[in-house]
Amino acid sequence: MNLQVILLYFLICNYFDIVRSLNDDGNALLSFKNSIENYTDDPLNNWNYTDISPCSWHGVTCRGDRVVSLSIPNRKLVGSLPAALGNLRELRHVNLRNNKFFGSLPPDLFHARELKTLVLSGNSLSGPIPHEIGNLKNLQSLDFSQNSFNGSIPLSLVQCNRLKILSLGQNSLTGPLIDDFGTSLIALQRIDLSFNRLSGSIPSTIGNLSSLKGTLDLSHNFFNGTIPASLGSLPETVYIDLSYNNLSGNIPQVGSLLNIGPTAFAGNSLLCGLPLKISCSSSHPDSQSLLHFPSQNSDSSSGKNGKGSTSCLSIVITIVASVIVGICLIGLLVSNRCRKITACRGGEQAGGCSFEKALMVRKEFFCFAKDSPEIISENMGHYNFVQLEQQLNFDLDQLLKASAFLLGKSGTGIVYKVVLADGRALAVRRLGEDGGSQRFREFQAEVEAIGKVRHPNITTLRAYCWSVDEKLLIYDYIPNGDLATAIHGKAGTVPFRPLSWPVRLRIMKGIAKGLAYLHEFSPKRYVHGNLKPSNILLGQNMEPYISDFGLCRLLNTDRGSQTYELDQMTSGTPQSNSPFEFLPTSPTVTVGSSYQSPEVSKVTKPSQKWDIYSYGVILLEMISGKFPMIKMGSMEIDLAQWVQLSFEERKPLYHVLDPFMAHDLDEEKEIVDVVKIALACAQKSPERRPSMRYVCDNLERLAPSIN
Repeated sequence: MNLQVILLYFLICNYFDIVRSLNDDGNALLSFKNSIENYTDDPLNNWNYTDISPCSWHGVTCRGDRVVSLSIPNRKLVGSLPAALGNLRELRHVNLRNNKFFGSLPPDLFHARELKTLVLSGNSLSGPIPHEIGNLKNLQSLDFSQNSFNGSIPLSLVQCNRLKILSLGQNSLTGPLIDDFGTSLIALQRIDLSFNRLSGSIPSTIGNLSSLKGTLDLSHNFFNGTIPASLGSLPETVYIDLSYNNLSGNIPQVGSLLNIGPTAFAGNSLLCGLPLKISCSSSHPDSQSLLHFPSQNSDSSSGKNGKGSTSCLSIVITIVASVIVGICLIGLLVSNRCRKITACRGGEQAGGCSFEKALMVRKEFFCFAKDSPEIISENMGHYNFVQLEQQLNFDLDQLLKASAFLLGKSGTGIVYKVVLADGRALAVRRLGEDGGSQRFREFQAEVEAIGKVRHPNITTLRAYCWSVDEKLLIYDYIPNGDLATAIHGKAGTVPFRPLSWPVRLRIMKGIAKGLAYLHEFSPKRYVHGNLKPSNILLGQNMEPYISDFGLCRLLNTDRGSQTYELDQMTSGTPQSNSPFEFLPTSPTVTVGSSYQSPEVSKVTKPSQKWDIYSYGVILLEMISGKFPMIKMGSMEIDLAQWVQLSFEERKPLYHVLDPFMAHDLDEEKEIVDVVKIALACAQKSPERRPSMRYVCDNLERLAPSIN
């Protein structure tokens, strides 16, 4: 027994001798490893306590025998950040973005006073930002975006006067900005405080930040008061975004503020003046009332006129009251007639309404429709219901009894989410008036041609229904909305989670594969003809599905259109739910038509080159986060021209990059390669555009995207 005790004692002593063989930096990193719940994964496999130095460990960079950099991004590491990291006294760079670290930041972390870069974005960290952050006098880049930090921005942050990049977006930070924000942090080049709960007025000192080069994003907060005129002193190259706050008053018409489009001010209902289409004369709080009441202190000579004024006022009040009563009566009639409509619009309401009730509402949602709802219901008795796949196992009766939720309305009809009794969700498109007069054989030929198209990145038509008054197309329901919303957000869904670069690249590749299939490998070589972000749906894992394929030609079969197997092009319309206002170059230009190639208006025969141009514009929109038209002063240019001009002027990548992708700048080479592909697709001359097969091949050569 004594021998065993001695042996055990010897082993324990030997173990501690081995551990002590690591230097202090190595021991601090081992504390970090031990705090991670899944540290057996690849990145930390070679972090061994038997090593004398940590300088050969994955993600660790040394200078001499001291650790100067810890970089382990995108590894889904789970755990908390230990205070021991503050013992790395020579540490200059930390990059742990896009992992799953949780908990609060230990104040001791900021004992590593040589830190220049601290990137912790895309984790689940919470709690307040410690005031000890002011210890980092050499800090140049701070990225805490996409976490759950709360509390106010610490006052001590102004002590980090070498800070160039400040990214705190997509947290739950509250309180006002520091008054001397723009006088102490004078070196700032890029600021992102979007999607928080910051309040108070915007400090006028921000106008002093003459070094700003990238973005000033204060959007989606609760800032109030007027916009400081000093912001006009910022460099013209700065992308300013003040959207979705509680700002009020006139937009200052000075300096760089003159070159900003309406997107930057959207969602501030009390703002007025250019570039918004809201006149300050009608919306300013100091504007006079339409009904002017005479002063009680008027002199005696106005007594007679006062009676006349009182009489006129009585007449005006009587007229106004009569109008209000009339409106109320009409409102009662309208509400009674429209009860079925409002019931079926309740996508947010539990249960929605039955699909049969939805069909009883006329196609244009007019409350005073000439046709009786019963006529529609009767005509549905003379129908042809065809399943394109036998395994669906439902009929029209089951479809009509299902719960229906209105998803949207466009020129191609109304779309419902329909949930069957067994829980299956379908998307049902009810075609608009343009599809109202086809005979069944014409409709059948067109729809079944569409139904033969099968590809993982194209929505699949499962069934259809034809009757004299109703034509329905039944698809799989795609759960994550459309690409336009994923890029720009949507009113009423604040905050939204912006797409990371790997996810965007995966979507780009999927769209390219779907288009290449339509162009090269489908039963007939098709043209989509109306490709835009709102027609690209996103699945459960954000995989893209091209939708609306074949609808343009289907809706035109009764108009004697050509019989070629290429879709007709239609001018799209802006999304009614888009939170962004857009200044077109002419009254005929719309968001949808901005994706059309220049030759569309001159060439009658559709070409696959049309789709390739649209695809190029979509890629540039995904990269830049901007709409297809860019406002520059008093003129507008298309997105492709703007990106090309930025490259020719050798502007840095972040100038054209979506501000939400600021933390993806380490993927610069890959992003630039995609920009080159996009610019090639968006060439003005169709002959110079590559084929979709060529585009697919080049995208696949890029590094495989990861989540």
